[in-house]
Amino acid sequence: MQAGKPVLYSYFRSSCSWRVRIALALKGIDYETVPINLVKDGGQQPIRAQPLSPTALSPQFSEEFQALNPMKQVPAMKIDGITISQSLAIIEYLEETRPTPRLLPQDPKKRATVRMISELIASGIQPLQNLSLLKQVGQENQLAWAQKAISSGFNALEKTLRSTSGKFCVGDEVSMADLCLVPQVANAERYKVDLTPYPTIGRINKTLLAMEAFHVTHPCRQPDTPAELRA
Repeated sequence: MQAGKPVLYSYFRSSCSWRVRIALALKGIDYETVPINLVKDGGQQPIRAQPLSPTALSPQFSEEFQALNPMKQVPAMKIDGITISQSLAIIEYLEETRPTPRLLPQDPKKRATVRMISELIASGIQPLQNLSLLKQVGQENQLAWAQKAISSGFNALEKTLRSTSGKFCVGDEVSMADLCLVPQVANAERYKVDLTPYPTIGRINKTLLAMEAFHVTHPCRQPDTPAELRA
């Protein structure tokens, strides 16, 4: 691992990790990836993994990863001598320390709108259909639960975007809100949510997926993507 290079602890299918990967790509930041397996071992037994490294797929509940991030979640990032968890906190740190290109508008009202939409997705939708919660509702209820959580959130998001969007979520510049949107739409597709009622969400998502930063960071193109799911 190159000294001083940022390190992202990520899982290929994690929508929260994808947000950060997009930010890193847009800002042209070179980094190492350490894959953290969110499904292996399931946390049922104490695990002693090999030291965390870019070449080893390390389990979520290893002692090493718990020491790094007590919440045992991805993403986490080592950068500039500190470790940051939570995707929006990481993105905001990157924005403050590496501000080009800008992901938060200069105008305070637009900046608040970007944060509002980002939180709507990151706090109001994604956690309700997250793997850790779905495990609690029972296998037979998981699909219906996820579909209801996403559809309810998308009803609000669609109405919001009708008044805030231009080419992207807030006007015509890519922002942190767009970094949250695309991974959440991918989650919706994974859980077979009918996206027909959300034309604004669909339009923006299609535009963003055509951009290089969103394309190369897609879950189907990550170091830990299983062979059968690769692009």
